[in-house]
Amino acid sequence: MTLRVANHQIDLIGNTPLLKLTSLSALTGCEIFAKCEHFNPGGSIKDRAALQMVKEAMESGKLKPGMTIVEGTAGNTGIGLALVAKHFGLKMLAVMPQGQTPEKEKMISLFGAELKLVPVVPFKDENHFYHTARKIAEQNPTQYWWANQFENLSNYHAHYLNTGPEIFLQMQGDVDYLVCAAGSGGTIAGNSVYLKQRISKLKVHLVDPMGSGLTHYFKHGEFKSTGSSITEGIGIMRLVENFKQAIVDDAFNIEDQDLVTMAHYLRERDGIVVGSSSALNLCGAIKTAMKAQKGSRIVTFLCDLGERSYSKLYNHEYLLSKNLQMNTDMDQLIKKYGE
Repeated sequence: MTLRVANHQIDLIGNTPLLKLTSLSALTGCEIFAKCEHFNPGGSIKDRAALQMVKEAMESGKLKPGMTIVEGTAGNTGIGLALVAKHFGLKMLAVMPQGQTPEKEKMISLFGAELKLVPVVPFKDENHFYHTARKIAEQNPTQYWWANQFENLSNYHAHYLNTGPEIFLQMQGDVDYLVCAAGSGGTIAGNSVYLKQRISKLKVHLVDPMGSGLTHYFKHGEFKSTGSSITEGIGIMRLVENFKQAIVDDAFNIEDQDLVTMAHYLRERDGIVVGSSSALNLCGAIKTAMKAQKGSRIVTFLCDLGERSYSKLYNHEYLLSKNLQMNTDMDQLIKKYGE
């Protein structure tokens, strides 16, 4: 057994374990593995992108000592950047849309970042959290560095250079399907490119929440969406630079009730508490498994700590307000995905 001793908290980012989900594997007849990204010190896969973006910006001279990092975020990227900024002696300003879980707001503050909440508006509105962060940096270029996770290819590099190689080694190069949602697109891009370069049989499936336009874009070449979702920071309605790099073989939408069922089943059956993004990924893995050859090996991601979804995903009153039920009927879900 080799146990790591780290000198700094950022040294704990990455090298996360893979967990075989035995209950889901038994239900589907496929081997389903999840990369445990909630083991990162900031509690999510976004720690990887945060570290890579900051390191490359410092190396290029764009981010200098004394500057403040600013980023528009639904939560996890802000937490990751706050953690990394603290290590390098930098300040962090997270611009977040109102209505995200209070757990994420508190975590950003706990890691020492300043939090600026803005109204929820369409992307075309200049008050959108993305544009707000951009304008702050543009108006004060010597004081602020804008991380710009959607267009900054350091995000993609984080997964091409690190996450993908880890999966390849852990699975000994034997993976049939990679299933992944897209928020900024860096995870699915970096992993799909790295793994497809080395595993010829690999198929990559994009799993998309309702309200996102990526599935429609993949199938029809334009962004259209239907419905909405309780997920946060997942789904895109425009073609961003990181997602452009992704190599995708299939894409499909998942309804909120499915991910709620998945989350409560895992909590009840396996004692695993997942967030909404992770539940979405796992539903995608199940849907993939039900169409795949038996025995296929499927890898997906546990994106973040489930506790960050407590006030929504595990809140009975909130779910009722969205006409969602706290059930654990996986048999119904398996039947639905097998049709």
